[in-house]
Amino acid sequence: MNPVVDAAPLALVDAHHHLWDLKANRYPWLQDAVEPSFFLGDYADLRRDYLPTDYRADTHRHRVVATVHVEAERARDDQVGETSWLHRLHAQHGLPNAVVAHAWFHAPDAEEVLAAQAAWPLVRGIRSKPVTAATPDAPHPRGSGSMHDPEWLRGFTLLERHGLSWDLRVPYWHLAEAAEVARLFPKTPIVLNHAGFPWDRSAEGLADWRSAMETLARQPNVHVKVSELGLRDAAWTIEANRGVVRDTIAIFGIERCMFASNFPVARLRIDYDALVNAMQQILTDLTPSQRDAFFRRNALAFYRIPDPSQPINKVGATS
Repeated sequence: MNPVVDAAPLALVDAHHHLWDLKANRYPWLQDAVEPSFFLGDYADLRRDYLPTDYRADTHRHRVVATVHVEAERARDDQVGETSWLHRLHAQHGLPNAVVAHAWFHAPDAEEVLAAQAAWPLVRGIRSKPVTAATPDAPHPRGSGSMHDPEWLRGFTLLERHGLSWDLRVPYWHLAEAAEVARLFPKTPIVLNHAGFPWDRSAEGLADWRSAMETLARQPNVHVKVSELGLRDAAWTIEANRGVVRDTIAIFGIERCMFASNFPVARLRIDYDALVNAMQQILTDLTPSQRDAFFRRNALAFYRIPDPSQPINKVGATS
């Protein structure tokens, strides 16, 4: 069992979580055939509603002062519908406090969908997953929907026009390509999801991951979420993940790193209480200011969330 850190509760901003209502909305990956290639293996436990009350039950031991909802692969013909639904949840429950919506950059209607998403007041960014290779040694896609696709890049330019960031979700073997995108668009804030998925924990795999992370970190507009360190066939332990966390912070610097839970997906490997306590244990030598940056301040700044110390609808509030 991971040790519990005996300290005053930190103020947390959860920079990455999901919500879904399977009775009211369509989520093909949760309601249709199971995806056998899902990165954590069997995800049957996720195939049920996960709403603000469920999130609060998972997080009740911690001072979560604001949250960021990242698109949950709702049916792609209802991308803006997900954003509208999240705004209704915010009005009722006080969360989420920022939204990362979805739009396909390479689609013919990219400009229309991005404009519609940007019109919603909580939308701060877009997650649009590029086409990727399944393994490091597989050929890297260069066609439609890849980071080399001229139409994809044309759609990407619209983020700056609308003042939106990009949530980058690719495995580490695509980080060099992502670094080139970041170089081409230096005014677009980018945040890497899940520390680039360091799935191969062999010495060689970690060396390749670190090299890729160093390439991406050379672009100053790129930040990183230290999140979803779960592995398909292994338990979540401090011993297994300490090095990945510490290396990520060393490569990017504490001011470009932020805490994120990826709940409820991460719950397949670790509960919220154990996750927060483990991260605190790993980062116990940081100064109070550095801990506040990692767990709260950096996410507020990146996602432009008003400081929860001000009178806004905070997590736990209702209206």
